[in-house]
Amino acid sequence: MGDGLSPRDLGLRSWNDRAVVALALMALASGFGQGGAISALGDVAKHFGHVVHGTTVADQAGLSGTVLGVGLAVLRLASLGALPLTGLADRFGRRTLILATCSFGLAFTVLAAASPGYWWLVVIFALGRPHLSATNALAQVSAAEMTGSRERAKAVALVAAGYGVGTGLTAVIHGLTKSTLGFRGLFLLALVPLGAILVIRRRLVETGRFAVAAAATQHPVPVFGAVGPAYRWRLLTVGALAFAVAVVTGPANSFIFVYAQNVLKMSGGETAAMVAVASIFGLAGLLLGRALADRLGRRGTGALAMTAMALTGALAYSGSRGALLVGYELGVLAAATLAPAAGALANELFPTSVRASVSGWLVVASVAGATVGLVAFGAIADVGNRFAVGAAVTFLPVILATGLFALLPETKGREPEDLWPDTA
Repeated sequence: MGDGLSPRDLGLRSWNDRAVVALALMALASGFGQGGAISALGDVAKHFGHVVHGTTVADQAGLSGTVLGVGLAVLRLASLGALPLTGLADRFGRRTLILATCSFGLAFTVLAAASPGYWWLVVIFALGRPHLSATNALAQVSAAEMTGSRERAKAVALVAAGYGVGTGLTAVIHGLTKSTLGFRGLFLLALVPLGAILVIRRRLVETGRFAVAAAATQHPVPVFGAVGPAYRWRLLTVGALAFAVAVVTGPANSFIFVYAQNVLKMSGGETAAMVAVASIFGLAGLLLGRALADRLGRRGTGALAMTAMALTGALAYSGSRGALLVGYELGVLAAATLAPAAGALANELFPTSVRASVSGWLVVASVAGATVGLVAFGAIADVGNRFAVGAAVTFLPVILATGLFALLPETKGREPEDLWPDTA
């Protein structure tokens, strides 16, 4: 490793170490807090809107595709606040920020249960969104920093699994209990992971890589511009890939329950079963992704998974229940396959001194991509209930962005200290 640092100096751990598991549990709590707004969107639209017999999105869902898309875009834009929060972790440490951001984010999720209207709900969730986005980003950073090259993709996959379980739980719980709990009860359930933080925090530790970087005499300013000129071209390339991925995942994930329940008229039990089956595909994707990331490489795995995400997203919204089920399950498989490779690559490409700040900029890129995707998808879907056209126009061009992987070095089997030998 660069600077003569040994695994012992960096305090490296195995992917299933209890400290890494604690990070996965924090990601789970973050996912639960963020997932509620999406899982309950159909219920929210019916409650605050007006459902009538008709063919438009507004008639079937209660609120128009444009209103839903703009509301979801506002939530995504709120994640821009994650940039200064993650940047602070380069000065004050990963552990401190993870605990603070997750606690604040879940508190706002609980508060959203009292929302008197749709836009009130959007604003309250928007206040909590940057905290939860920062939690998930920093959990990925910490997992990458705690592990060596052979364990890193596995650790990133474990954290991604935690986040996926958290969001999936909200969908299953709402699907099975929406007639009793409703969306307000679902949001109140965020009290459970909020209380669990008191237990999880005992197993959270600061990363060895951050401890080494913190001992340096110079520190970056933990705000906008913290990433120096030497890293910016690489950051722009990785950010462009994050933007492209979010153009697909933003609308594909956000509209799925409105489309299933309010347009295709699937029951809560059917959507809960769909999500439960998706957990199997998600686990399979994470296992496949971590294996491919360590054998085929981060770049090749990322390009294949991104292509599959665009194609399966278009299939899911093509018009039938069968297409939705197949497209959704395969889309979860593709996204899960991408997670270990993309998470490992993004953290390996930058030194410890700016790694958390980079994660914040990648959140910004994802927010921008999701906003573009949500607004475009929602506006097109509003024109004659054309979800299929919206999906094709929004998702398929993203395949072209996979060529950006060729501009990045392959990091499989390498440590960040080897890529940046003159930095911590």
